[in-house]
Amino acid sequence: MSELLFDLIDRDFLTNPYPYYDRQRETEPVVYSDKWKLWVFTRYDDISVLLRDRRLGRSILHVMTREELGWPPAREEMAPFINLHRHRLLDIEPPDHTRIRNLVQKVFTPQTAENLRPQIQKIADDLLDKVQDQGHMELLEDFAVPLPVTVIAELLGVPQADRHMLRPWSQAIVAMYELNPSPEDERNAVQASQEFPAYLRELAGYYRRSPQPNLLTDLVRVEEQGDRLTEEELIDTCVLLLNAGHEATVNVIGNGMLAFFRNPDQLEKLKKDRGLVKSAIEEMMRYDTPLQFFKRWAMEDVPYQGYCFKRGAQLGFMYGSANHDPAKFNRPHQFDITRSDRSHLSFGLGTHFCLGAPLARVELQVALETLLNRMPDIHLAVDAVEFRPTYVIRGLKALPVAF
Repeated sequence: MSELLFDLIDRDFLTNPYPYYDRQRETEPVVYSDKWKLWVFTRYDDISVLLRDRRLGRSILHVMTREELGWPPAREEMAPFINLHRHRLLDIEPPDHTRIRNLVQKVFTPQTAENLRPQIQKIADDLLDKVQDQGHMELLEDFAVPLPVTVIAELLGVPQADRHMLRPWSQAIVAMYELNPSPEDERNAVQASQEFPAYLRELAGYYRRSPQPNLLTDLVRVEEQGDRLTEEELIDTCVLLLNAGHEATVNVIGNGMLAFFRNPDQLEKLKKDRGLVKSAIEEMMRYDTPLQFFKRWAMEDVPYQGYCFKRGAQLGFMYGSANHDPAKFNRPHQFDITRSDRSHLSFGLGTHFCLGAPLARVELQVALETLLNRMPDIHLAVDAVEFRPTYVIRGLKALPVAF
C-alpha cells in the first residue's frame, strides 16, 4: 500500500501544510498510512460524507475489545486520563451521546451565547485596557488566551482566584490528542486528569448546596423526563467545555490575525466595512484551520467508493486539506473575507458537530471587532513568527503586535 507523501511531524509540513495537502489530494486522496495505522482522507466531499456516516464513531471499545483490536492491555497509570473520556460527548456514541447532548443543550443554547455578548465585550475591553497605553502586546498571551478562558470560567462559575489553573490543566490534557505524545506529556495529562475533575467535583458540590446563576449550577440541576447527568458525566462535560471552548478560539484569533497581517488588503476591507465581521470569522476558521485532523473508528465494516474499511479500522480526516479543496472552494489559498461559501469543516459535521460553535462565533466576533475598534492600526511587530511543533491543533508560539 501507499504511504502519505509527507511526514505529519516534519517541521516544514507543520509550518505550512497546505501545499503538501494539494499534492496528496491530486495524487492519492485516500491513502493508508502504515506509520500511523489509519486511513487518511484529504478531499472535502469524502470527509463531508463520512463525518455524517453513523457507522463511524469516535469510540471503538464499546463494540470491540482491546484484544480484538490487537492492542496491549491498558496501562494502569493512564487510568485517570482514560476515565476522563468515558462520558465525554466527543468520545461517546448514541444512545448515550444523544441523552447527554440533549441534557447539555438545554442550558447551552445559541441564545445563551448571544446573551453573553455584553459580558464577553467587557472581558475583551478589560484585557485591552491593560496594554492599550504601552502600544504593543503579545496578542496570544495578553488577549487571545485569557479571553475564552475567562469566558468559560465565568460561564461555569469558577472563582477568580482559581482561574489560573484552568489553562495549564487544559493544555496538559489536549497535548495527548497529538499523534506522538511524549512520556512527559502522558505524565502531565494524568496529573491534570486527577486534579481537574477533583476540583470540579468540589465546585459542583458547592453549587449543588448553594445554587448560583451559572452553567455549572444549571448542569447540576438540568433534567429531562426524570433524567439527570451523573457526576461523572457532569465532570467530563465541564472538562470538554473548557478544552474545546478555548483551545480552538485562541488559535482562530492567532492564525486569523496573522492571515490579516499577511493580507493587508483584507484588513483594510474589514476596517471600511464592519458588516464583514461575521464572514471574516468564517474565513479565518477556514483559511488556517485550528483543528487540522480528526479521527473516527469503523464500528462495523464500511464499504465506501470501492474501498471497504474493516470493523476496527481508524480513519483520519484532514480538515485543513478539506478546507483548501479547490473542488469545493474557489481559489482556496486566497484569504477572502467576502467569500460566500462558508461551509468549512472547522466545527465538524454530523453527530459530533461542535456544541460550542455559537459561543465560539460570538467570542470571535467580539474579539475581532474590539481589536479593530481599540487598535485600528494594529500590525505585526516582528519579521517572522513560528508555529508550535504540533499537528492536530495548529497554532502560533507567539504573535507580537504593535498599535
